[in-house]
Amino acid sequence: MELEKFGIYVNTKELKVVRINSHYWIPSGPDWVYLTPDVNMTLLKIRELAGENKLVSEPDKLVWS
Repeated sequence: MELEKFGIYVNTKELKVVRINSHYWIPSGPDWVYLTPDVNMTLLKIRELAGENKLVSEPDKLVWS
């Protein structure tokens, strides 16, 4: 398992966020977008980063899945 697959993923259609630090399930595209390798990032920072990267139009609506 490649470590770069671990991290935070954003579902751009459902506005959900998941933290992946195990190989049991890795989200696949096109709806799931890899955001960052930092598995300890807070939801507030995730929203900021998703907005900066223009992944979603309303990053404040992102929630943990």
